[in-house]
Amino acid sequence: MDDLPVRTRADPIDAAEAEDLIPPLTAQAELNEWEEQNIIAGRHWALSKRVHSQAEPLSEDFLFKLHRRMFDDTWKWAGEIRTRDKNIGVPFYKIRVCLKELLDDARYWRDNRTYSFDEFAMRFHHRLVQIHLFPNGNGRHARLAVDVIARKSGQPDFSWGSVNLAKPGEARAAYLDAIHAADDGDYRPLVTFSRS
Repeated sequence: MDDLPVRTRADPIDAAEAEDLIPPLTAQAELNEWEEQNIIAGRHWALSKRVHSQAEPLSEDFLFKLHRRMFDDTWKWAGEIRTRDKNIGVPFYKIRVCLKELLDDARYWRDNRTYSFDEFAMRFHHRLVQIHLFPNGNGRHARLAVDVIARKSGQPDFSWGSVNLAKPGEARAAYLDAIHAADDGDYRPLVTFSRS
């Protein structure tokens, strides 16, 4: 999930956040548009045939590089692990250990076909979001990471409700409900939503 509160387009950018911005933006609408363009470029890179055919998406190196590519023109900290606790996510000092455990588990699930492909991908997505590696953009990053895994595995892309989940609305509410169901061990709503 993306940890920034939903803000209106006219809201000014939080002063503490503005210090870490690369472009000189002042309004939330400008930031949203700038991030969206940055993410589109990152998505193009990540889903290019060269990258998804050669990369190991279940690796720290790839996950950090993916976040950097998604936000490198927006945030100074793009691709860097958060260094303080947030209202969601594991304590920052546990991020590396939790990420290693997730990657080990995910490679095992994939290599041993422990779950259907979609359930494997959503379990990975959910735990990556739970860990909350970065100061911002974690939901968008986790969704693109599993899209790369799908491409590399020869599976169809996930549709994620076919809308921008960073914006408030019914689709975002359904996505968050599915994440909360996964918190309780029920991955069916997230699997269903990811293909809706």
